[in-house]
Amino acid sequence: MSATRTVTVDLAGRAYDIVIGPGLVDRVGELSAKLLKAPRVIVVTDETVAPLYKDRVVASFAKAGVKAQAIVVPAGEGSKQFAPFGELMNRLLDRQPDRKTTLVALGGGVVGDLTGFAASVLLRGVDFIQVPTTLLAQVDSSVGGKTGINTRHGKNLVGTFYQPRLVVADTDVLDTLPKRELLAGYAEVAKYGLIDDPAFWDWCEENGAAVLAGDAAKRTYAIEQSCLAKARIVAADERETTDLRALLNLGHTFGHALEAETGFGADLLHGEAVGTGMAMAFDLSAALGLCPAADAERVRRHLGAVGLPMRLRSIGGDNRRTWDAAKLIAHMRGDKKAEGGKLTFILARGIGKSFVTREVDEKALSALLDRAIAA
Repeated sequence: MSATRTVTVDLAGRAYDIVIGPGLVDRVGELSAKLLKAPRVIVVTDETVAPLYKDRVVASFAKAGVKAQAIVVPAGEGSKQFAPFGELMNRLLDRQPDRKTTLVALGGGVVGDLTGFAASVLLRGVDFIQVPTTLLAQVDSSVGGKTGINTRHGKNLVGTFYQPRLVVADTDVLDTLPKRELLAGYAEVAKYGLIDDPAFWDWCEENGAAVLAGDAAKRTYAIEQSCLAKARIVAADERETTDLRALLNLGHTFGHALEAETGFGADLLHGEAVGTGMAMAFDLSAALGLCPAADAERVRRHLGAVGLPMRLRSIGGDNRRTWDAAKLIAHMRGDKKAEGGKLTFILARGIGKSFVTREVDEKALSALLDRAIAA
């Protein structure tokens, strides 16, 4: 119990806790019971997570006197499309929920986004709880209330702002993650240092390898600090009506373009794309004279040292692809952050000094992409 930490997302009338620590999968029912409008939940999980944790979570609800049913969806970004989403909605309705039924998202970012979106529209809105099982979901996608699905036009272009009632982040589940999934999540951890906390970036440089190697105390600290940072930003700008919450998209304009070009598939995980994108954002900042070249090199050196892909030609293993700057810029134009025909970037004046701009010269951007493709 002493190892458990709680971070509160302080939204007026809709505040909720993020509970972080070991052994929490078996306590989800206990932690959730007092928040439920009725003793009934439907757990949504995927084919990867279900064999590991579904029965334990269902049992934890039963122990708390809550009826729990489960729905298992295919793993991967393919489930975040209109057709699979429609199938999920019908499977939910098959179970005859009412407006006091609560959905539980048990899985990584895909399950969280999908279940949150379903909760926001099922019967015009039911409560939901996040039980993130990846590092990326624990430090980023489960917190803040962004939900959504992908379309052929891009990532998360259909969705809602819809906050969970609770987030339960069990640090033990990270032990079952493949190294690549841990790395993808670590990119989002490091992001918080690069946005506005240079001391946390220093900590990441010193301790990132230990976080990835399984140091429980350092993992808990990394998750807690990441959630504190995101909670602070979300409380101040829940719906991204100012540029404050947009800072959380550091690396994402580049990253989403890379994901789109690779088909949102296994060649490039979201966190890997963000890691590559953050390095490119700092490279562009340095090229534009906005930040010291030494800071851009620091970012690239640390993210590369822990194992994130820093070169475009390394993406996709042996499946080499031909990258094209014009195609990547076209993907950026379809990004939901673009405004009035202008691309939106989060750039930096140094480590911990990120800012939003819509005034990037496209010739400079194209030249940066050409250099990245050639590297």
